[in-house]
Amino acid sequence: MRVTMIGSGYVGLVSGACFADFGHDVVCVDKDQGKIDKLLAGVMPIFEPGLDELVARNVEAGRLRFTTDLPEGVREADAVFIAVGTPSRRGDGHADLSYVYAAAEEIGRALTGFTVIVDKSTVPVGTGDEVERIIREANLDADFAVASNPEFLREGAAIDDFKRPDRIVIGSDDARALAVLRNVYRPLYLNKSPIVEMSRRAAELTKYAGNAFLATKITFINEIADLCEKVGANVQDVARGIGLDGRIGDKFLHAGPGYGGSCFPKDTLALLKTAQDYEAPQRIVEAVVAVNDNRKRAMGRKVIAAMGGDVRGKCVAILGLTFKPNTDDMRDSPAIAVIQALQDAGATVRAYDPEGHEQAKKVLENVHYCDGAYQTMEGADALVILTEWNAFRALDFKRVKSLLSAPVIVDLRNIYHREQVEQAGFEYTAVGR
Repeated sequence: MRVTMIGSGYVGLVSGACFADFGHDVVCVDKDQGKIDKLLAGVMPIFEPGLDELVARNVEAGRLRFTTDLPEGVREADAVFIAVGTPSRRGDGHADLSYVYAAAEEIGRALTGFTVIVDKSTVPVGTGDEVERIIREANLDADFAVASNPEFLREGAAIDDFKRPDRIVIGSDDARALAVLRNVYRPLYLNKSPIVEMSRRAAELTKYAGNAFLATKITFINEIADLCEKVGANVQDVARGIGLDGRIGDKFLHAGPGYGGSCFPKDTLALLKTAQDYEAPQRIVEAVVAVNDNRKRAMGRKVIAAMGGDVRGKCVAILGLTFKPNTDDMRDSPAIAVIQALQDAGATVRAYDPEGHEQAKKVLENVHYCDGAYQTMEGADALVILTEWNAFRALDFKRVKSLLSAPVIVDLRNIYHREQVEQAGFEYTAVGR
């Protein structure tokens, strides 16, 4: 089938490359000429394991193309996926849908035959209705249907998530649209991935509800971690004890410095704004957002306490800056609040992240970026682990101790066992244990 992705960012590029790998003829469209030029040269605008090879393979096979010409990409398409950004709107926290609506208007003018327009972007309930109105207004004679098909991709594991999904959610009441999307996803259906069909509005809400629930699990275990510290329990034991309950599950029960990234912060906030508009308050989600915001700064205070309560004039070595491993994404990363708290208290910061330096430089000031983990530690008064990259899971403690001016390790991701670190002669602080 002929598939067009409007937007060649994270969702659009990964989805487009995977669709092409299924054998579909895919065109990825983006307004950013610089991004398209890089893609044509084989340079990925984001870091995602395996994406460069996937894109190269399908470009070489002739199944994947890139262009800035939206009408060309839309004209012959069976399905056009809108995969543009929906950031939090400055000032009120609502999802900024201006890119979605602008794409819809341009798509409407370019339609020539029956086409399914698919909202792949994360959008509030009712967005599909407005997209439909905009397209109809732009082209009274257009033959089209608007569907919702939310993405459930985890950064760092997006390709595997796309090709082996827990489920595929399709929102539409139009029989022709459902038929097209079933064909688009037919390779996954043959692999037993369930296709869940529902109304367009239900599909739009499913994405927000899913992210809000996962954010709630993270925030829940983080608060339990605080209680564990007070009563002398180990949060990892508690998490395992409840995670083995099939009704709860063990995923997203890892205590840490709070959630960040491109989805959870903006999606929980957008859900709250939608709930306010419909006068259906989401009190649990409100608490989740508040607790998570407060927790990030609190982790900075935790580091300060571990260093004796005063960090003025001291140097802190930070390992990990991105909100999670296997990505270069710094959006709402806990590292931002932790580092700012340390700097406000008078500390200097040295940091290393395998992929995040360029993005970190856009949001953090006065940080000395190092070329490796051990270089970061030279002369520092404490080592803080903020992102659980695999490269940080087997540090040479003898070497670490020789580099640090004080034997202090603060492990905000709980990747080490206390006994292991303390036996190596360190003062060890973790989360919830």
